[in-house]
Amino acid sequence: MSYQKFAYTYDRLMNNMPYEDWLRFANEGFERFGLQPSVIVDLGCGTGNITIPLAAAGYQMTGIDLSEDMLAVAEQKAGEHKMPFRGGAIRWVQQDLREWDLGEQADAALSFCDSLNYLLEEDEIVDAFRHTYEGLKSGGLFLFDVHTPEQLFAYAESQPFFLNEEDVAYIWTSELDEERVQIEHDLTIFVKDEGSKGAFRRIDEIHQQRAYPLEWLQQMLLEAGFAEVHLAADFTWEQPTRATERAFFIAKK
Repeated sequence: MSYQKFAYTYDRLMNNMPYEDWLRFANEGFERFGLQPSVIVDLGCGTGNITIPLAAAGYQMTGIDLSEDMLAVAEQKAGEHKMPFRGGAIRWVQQDLREWDLGEQADAALSFCDSLNYLLEEDEIVDAFRHTYEGLKSGGLFLFDVHTPEQLFAYAESQPFFLNEEDVAYIWTSELDEERVQIEHDLTIFVKDEGSKGAFRRIDEIHQQRAYPLEWLQQMLLEAGFAEVHLAADFTWEQPTRATERAFFIAKK
């Protein structure tokens, strides 16, 4: 994953993402499956847009990400957070979600914003599921979402994408490997430098994601040891269909 330079403009480009919907879905999931978690792990936490609000709500949060720069931004944001943390707390840990291990088990693990699509090989998905199973207490929940194969095909058909605003602009092209259902996003981003006289800084990023059949993901969760696996679609509790863009999984240990 290429986030070294991207980390510092990530929040500006992602400010329209449905973070409130992810938070709502997580809390609804806890309620539906009878879990009252105290300790939660946020896998692929990025700059903390899910981790920080959950800590503010009183959960004991661990944000795990592979990118040191993402975690640095997250830690800075947490320090500037205006809301009281109501007994919650956060620790930031630089680890790979394919082999994460905190030395203690959590009540729940989350991985939203299609983080698992960045794992490009089947065995990497299997490793992430296995380590997450091992990192949860009995009865714990693993909630995550993924882009569906249909969504990656839709990206390829709809590209290129453009943004042109006063302080940031980008050109975003995509190329799809149809056999692997793996997409490469090539972004050229221009960000206005604060304090400069109209100068922009150029950032070039390449991001790759792979989509997996939902049935295969469900089977791999069961083989990892999870006792129950439930699917939902696009922030609802309806079952996924061919029109689903973002599929949600709820796996119970």
